[in-house]
Amino acid sequence: MTPELMDRLRRFLEKHPGMRGRAASPEEIAKAEDELAVKMADDYKQFIREFGGAWAGIDIHAFSNGSSRETVVDLTRRSRSLFDKLGIFPEINRCYVIADDGSGNPIAMSESGEVLLFDIDTGERKRLAASFDDLVAENFAEW
Repeated sequence: MTPELMDRLRRFLEKHPGMRGRAASPEEIAKAEDELAVKMADDYKQFIREFGGAWAGIDIHAFSNGSSRETVVDLTRRSRSLFDKLGIFPEINRCYVIADDGSGNPIAMSESGEVLLFDIDTGERKRLAASFDDLVAENFAEW
């Protein structure tokens, strides 16, 4: 992530400590990558190593979150199971879920680092951002 964006997030979350979790450890990240059979994007790992799961314009999930108990592993497993039962979005098995859109639709990171929204109601997959950094830059605003 860009240094400027990290600084903005750091200042904001220092003012609002309840909106961040505990920083993710390298061991937690490695275990999740192994369990989910994914390689997490470097910008996402940078974010969770500093802030854990935290608010960044949207609630980003990691292992210890500011506002939710659901981990990135929980969200990913649940989405994979649901989509498998529904017979939709097989590519979710190569992604990991970092958030939802507020309506229960998962927001996931793809193998290439793109951020995708899987809309269960419409059956459409939408690209939200080219990277995690872009997602945060487009959604984060201080208040």
